Order: sequence, then C-alpha cells, then structure tokens
Amino acid sequence: MAEALDALEASLPLDINGKATDHDSTKSAVNVSKPIPYTFDLGNLLVNDANPLPPNPSQAHLSAAARDCAQALINQLLTTCPINSSSDGVLMTLPPPTTPLPREKPLPAEKEKTKWEKFAEKKGIKDKKKEGKMVYDEETQEWVPKWGYKGRNKDGEGDWIVEVDEKNEEKERKGNEAGVGGEGRRERKEKVRRNERSQRANERRGRKKNGGEG
Repeated sequence: MAEALDALEASLPLDINGKATDHDSTKSAVNVSKPIPYTFDLGNLLVNDANPLPPNPSQAHLSAAARDCAQALINQLLTTCPINSSSDGVLMTLPPPTTPLPREKPLPAEKEKTKWEKFAEKKGIKDKKKEGKMVYDEETQEWVPKWGYKGRNKDGEGDWIVEVDEKNEEKERKGNEAGVGGEGRRERKEKVRRNERSQRANERRGRKKNGGEG
C-alpha cells in the first residue's frame, strides 16, 4: 500500500496531507466535484462514477474522467482511512470490502450420495452422534475410558468372586456345544470342497499334458 501511495503522489498534484502543491500550476485541481457524487468501496480500492460520458468520447475525455476518479479515490483514502508509521514504512488501514466479487473458480460439483446415504434418507435413518471416548465413573469419581486398558467394559473382571446366573450359564454352555459341532461340520464341508478343487485341477493338467503329447 505504501508503494502504491508513493506512485500516486508522484503523478497527482497533492502532498501527503492531501493539499495541492504549488510547484506546477498546469496540473489539474485536487478537489474533484461532479454533478453525480462518486460512490466508494475503499476495501477494494474501488470508485464508481455514474456521470455519463459524451457520445463517442475522445481519449482526452476518457483520460480526464479516469484522472478525476483516481484523484477522488486518493482524497477519500487520505481523509477517511487511518495512516500509521511502522518499521516497514507508512501503512494505511483499509475498511472491509463491501462489493462482492465473482469467484476465481466455479463452485465445486455437489458430491453424489452413496447408496447407504440414499437408503438412510429414504428410511429416515439419522447418523448417531459421536460420543467421547471417556465416561465418568461414579464410584472412583474419575473419567475413565469406555474401552481398552482400564475401560468400563472391563468392570468386574478383577473381582475374585462373582455371582453366576444359572440361566445364562446354561444358555452359554449349550451355545458352545452347538458352536463346536457347527464348526466341525464347516471344516468337513470345506475339506470336501478343497478335495474337489484339487481333483478338477489335476484333470485339467492331465488333459493339457495328453493334448501336448498328441
């Protein structure tokens, strides 16, 4: 900003206080007055000139209008924005921009929903809120993990004696027996399938060998 101000001060008839200089009387006046007042967006260094130009304006008309706009913008900056000196030089603090500017790049395409998201939306299923990993233990008056080392899921594992529910114990015993038998049946079926696959592979190799000899 300091470099831009220096360049404009060198080309326009004003000093650092916004006053006209006397070293060249041929330069245009510092104070600019137009029938339709300018509007400014200092945050974007923008000045809007609604005054109409003559039909088929010449280059001189366009240059004069541009000079007046630049002079009015500099006057507005110097009279409304705070200027401070620092180790980096003279700095001017601009207000926030008020004119929305177009995006440099187009809006990203909307991400297509997955099959699960479509199904959940159709059925009205909502995502469960993620809960923290810690839970408050009323007995110890401390925050402890829900799972893992010293987790609440391991409560009672270190007790030297526990009460046994006979009904649950019977169900567990029957379930283990059924599981052992079921596992044995699965292993037998898998062994039969492996033997069948090996047999088919041997037959294919045999046919290829016989065909090559022929």
